[in-house]
Amino acid sequence: MVAEPTPQSLRNPVLRHLLATRPPFLLVSAVACGIGWSGTHVSGNSVNIMLAVLTLVAVVLVHAGVNVLNDYYDAVNGTDENNTQRLYPFTGGSRFIQNGVFSLQHCLHFGLGLIAVAALIGMGLALQDRPGLWVIGAVGLLLGWAYSAPPLSLNSRGLGEISVALGFGVLIPVGADYVQRGVFGGQTLMLAVPYALLVTNILFIAQFPDRVADAGAGKNHWVVRLGPQAARWVYVLLALVAYGAVLVMLLMSRLPFVAWWSLTPGILSIAAAIMLLRHADSPQQLAPAIILTILAALGHGIILTLSLML
Repeated sequence: MVAEPTPQSLRNPVLRHLLATRPPFLLVSAVACGIGWSGTHVSGNSVNIMLAVLTLVAVVLVHAGVNVLNDYYDAVNGTDENNTQRLYPFTGGSRFIQNGVFSLQHCLHFGLGLIAVAALIGMGLALQDRPGLWVIGAVGLLLGWAYSAPPLSLNSRGLGEISVALGFGVLIPVGADYVQRGVFGGQTLMLAVPYALLVTNILFIAQFPDRVADAGAGKNHWVVRLGPQAARWVYVLLALVAYGAVLVMLLMSRLPFVAWWSLTPGILSIAAAIMLLRHADSPQQLAPAIILTILAALGHGIILTLSLML
């Protein structure tokens, strides 16, 4: 396993702030943008590179800010401090606050600063005759903040999974497409649904190791509510629906033949599901399954995007 961060190991302030955002997970947002641009392409439009870059920067900054704020609120409610079954770096937060790398207030200000910069970029894009971005941006920021922050605390109310699916399956891809074309694309939404479900499974499986600490802090997400034995089947269901949706679109000729390749990461999902079914009650056994779940979502999104763009 990767060593947790400490002030001694992270003396470079730039590296320290970069790692606090949990950069590997930001790839999820980047791939969601790619799916949006593939929707632009299949609609017969070209992708404006400058608009794409600005969209990508804004989306990644929001995701980074939400990650940092999630660390802040999980520190406030004691979740991460009491998480003795975490699988770092996949669960239990970044550990920057718990290990003394950042203070609580620094984490809060850093997260808000990232989101503020993203909001400025988003406002600039909205002023380019893209009024719908005001709605997309407002909903996205609300979901990102309310995921962890009281009084809504969506993840504590069993709505965290839905928030993630909406963010990565609707707001980011549809928003990235909207920036390019100035209209909302139903086809882009259709393309993004399988990816949204696979990304939701990343959050879902990561909740198994955190279940005891989350329950103690009142974070009653699906894994806490259902218990590990029942919740493991939700993972299987989400994966089946995701790949089933791709298969249906292929059979109905809503996707080109080459998009069959986007089903191949299903092998990774199957392997992860088998591990979860066997070890749902043994969190320390789930690190390989979490890695496979991340690779399956990213793999599907990247292959689907390339098959549509190329």
